[in-house]
Amino acid sequence: MLPAACLFDLDGLLIDTEPLHGQAWRQAAAQFGIELSDERLFQLRGRRRQNCAEQVLSWIVDHGCHQSPILTTDKLLAVQQPLARRLLPMARAMPGAAELLANCRQLQLAMALVTSSGTEAVALKSAAHPWLELLELRVYGDDPELMLGKPYPDPYLLAARRLGVDPSDCWAFEDSPAGVKSAMAAGCKVHVLAPPELDIAERERLYGTPWRFLDSLQQVSFD
Repeated sequence: MLPAACLFDLDGLLIDTEPLHGQAWRQAAAQFGIELSDERLFQLRGRRRQNCAEQVLSWIVDHGCHQSPILTTDKLLAVQQPLARRLLPMARAMPGAAELLANCRQLQLAMALVTSSGTEAVALKSAAHPWLELLELRVYGDDPELMLGKPYPDPYLLAARRLGVDPSDCWAFEDSPAGVKSAMAAGCKVHVLAPPELDIAERERLYGTPWRFLDSLQQVSFD
């Protein structure tokens, strides 16, 4: 049975921005005296910018690298955001992403973008990818109707409400643990594009038991 709608994350799912986001956060944190591990960068995936800044700031403080009370998330973002803005336009499409959206359109399936990125950031990242314009209905991380971001269910519930469909009849496509938790809590059937280096046990530890794991978006079938 076809879904009532397909709900798509953006970063790391449709376009390959996560390594670039990670690079920006790693360089910014280094200016305050800490090295962010791959594990910590993975924890930032799928979360809103302000939530990421709060998490990184707590790591800086816990590490004892910056004792001054003057350091705030605004000051941290003032370092990180220029780095991100320089890197993100280089993001490439994930394999099969454009074709998947085109297939959904051909099947006349309702679609929505459900992202933690803000409106301005999405415009920057998607400028080189006009195929993303197929996603006309969008829930951004700075949506005025959004109280809580991922991992809370609010973004997916809001997208389903705007489409006029039941979340349990929707397929959600995610790559981050925070995004998967959000979509599962909303009741969606979740497809997870997990990092290829994770084995089965590690996937289940990080993501729980979603509806399906994908190695590539090219595996998605509506038959």
